Amino acid sequence: MISNTRYWFLLFLTIFVYISGMFVKLFENDSAQFAVMAMRMVQENDFLSLFKGPEEYLDKPHMHYWLAALSYKIFGIHAWAYRIPGILATLLGAYSCFGLGKLLYNTETGKLAAIVFMTAQTIVLATIDVRTDAVLTGFTIFAIWQLTGYIESKSLKNIVLGAFGAGIAFSTKGQIALLVIGFPLLCHLAYTRKWRRFLSWKVVIALVIFAIAIAPMLYAYYHQFDLHPEKIIRGRSNRSGIFFIFWEQSFERMSGTGMGKNSSDYFFFFHTFLWVFLPWTILGICAYLCRLKTLINLKFKYNPKYEFLTFGGITLIFIIISFAQFKLPHYLNITIPLFSVLTASYLYSLYKYTKRKTIKVLLGVQYFVLSLVFIASVLICFYVFKFESNYAYILMGSAFAVIIYYSLKREEYYLRIITISVCSSLLLNAVLNTHFYPSLLEYQAGSSMAETVAENNIPVDNIYKVSTHHTWALDFYNKKPVKITTISGLSDKKNVWVYVDDLQLKELQNMGFDWDRQFSEDQFRITRLQAKFLDPATRKKVLNKRHLIHIY
Repeated sequence: MISNTRYWFLLFLTIFVYISGMFVKLFENDSAQFAVMAMRMVQENDFLSLFKGPEEYLDKPHMHYWLAALSYKIFGIHAWAYRIPGILATLLGAYSCFGLGKLLYNTETGKLAAIVFMTAQTIVLATIDVRTDAVLTGFTIFAIWQLTGYIESKSLKNIVLGAFGAGIAFSTKGQIALLVIGFPLLCHLAYTRKWRRFLSWKVVIALVIFAIAIAPMLYAYYHQFDLHPEKIIRGRSNRSGIFFIFWEQSFERMSGTGMGKNSSDYFFFFHTFLWVFLPWTILGICAYLCRLKTLINLKFKYNPKYEFLTFGGITLIFIIISFAQFKLPHYLNITIPLFSVLTASYLYSLYKYTKRKTIKVLLGVQYFVLSLVFIASVLICFYVFKFESNYAYILMGSAFAVIIYYSLKREEYYLRIITISVCSSLLLNAVLNTHFYPSLLEYQAGSSMAETVAENNIPVDNIYKVSTHHTWALDFYNKKPVKITTISGLSDKKNVWVYVDDLQLKELQNMGFDWDRQFSEDQFRITRLQAKFLDPATRKKVLNKRHLIHIY
């Protein structure tokens, strides 16, 4: 059993790692894009319409952008303000993992599930590279917890809160929220045979609450699209926002007709899981396989010692998202709460039934994971991007000392597995948030150029670009979207600044344009790392340039 002192100490360090990432620059594309979309709402005082640059945006509902806009209203337009709703939703998700783990098993399992969730690599990443999935994940697991509580207790409070959580989740990303909530609940109902729970007047109240929760989003879609059938969206007119969110959205994603196709690999999420659930990956796989073996031995008959909610939910969600033609790693975030509860129950069962041999093997695995994290951290700090201050050496040395202390401390294997695993996550993400990402973002030209604009008092109203390529980071940090023009359109403009890449700069020069001032910044697509970039000796070979020139 982990002591409260150590548990809260580890939670405090985890939250500290979250906070350390709040003040890092926004990543292109998605984080910076969504931040700009919410910024436009505030600046134009239009909270009903969603725009992606100059284009009307149909793909996702409004809730994530509303929450970011609300944060801007309270704290101002800052990167850290944009991240606040995502972090709060993540904390809600952690508390919901605790609640679900306690409901299905016991308090210890709930506590462990919360910290497993908070330290899973993709969840920590989601608090710095904030997308819609942070809010979606937090509210889906909240809804699952509350609705499962209703199934077990028939409490009106549980079903009302669950319906509200489902409404917020649906208003964040659409139909996928209902699938993520519905699959685990259906599995739980099928396993426990408690179908009659939903033959109640309380369900009607829950449906009303759900309808009220999604009403603002539906009205916004109706206002932007249904009232304007003349608008051409993705090459089609007569687009209904309400019909899209209730019917078309998931089919477009599954078929790839809306977002396009980026992967037909049906095992994409299986190998992606190997890193998104670090440092708990092996434990999660063992927990899943162990539960599968148990259920097969029971011939899937109900046994009050076990639950089917997490295992069944994970299985069905994996099957559905694996057939989608458009896939991204963060789509797995919605399964992490279920994996966290399942993994926590597995670890607790090893402790409870004193399976020392298995625990000892898993401890060796977690020491191996820690060693890999240690090597990666050393390479990042002393090779990829070298430390430049003595202060950083002191912090790194202190972190290593704490980890070595817990690694060598003689105590129960169960405690050591938990502590070592959490320390692995904390070490890696502390290095990423405080050193790697800030250094990496020096190669994101948009945010770097925004600093140059501010330092040289360049008027943001006079900055143009000669293509429709998005410039999200520059837009956000200038607090003003870059105006779009054409090269021929520049002929009539005087005393303007133009943001261009290498090819566009050469084209302007060939067409006879002249400029008296030029600023240049290194550019690399930082969310698509490659070995040549990480190697300082070959980094320059993969860098491009972005330029800001003054045409007088």
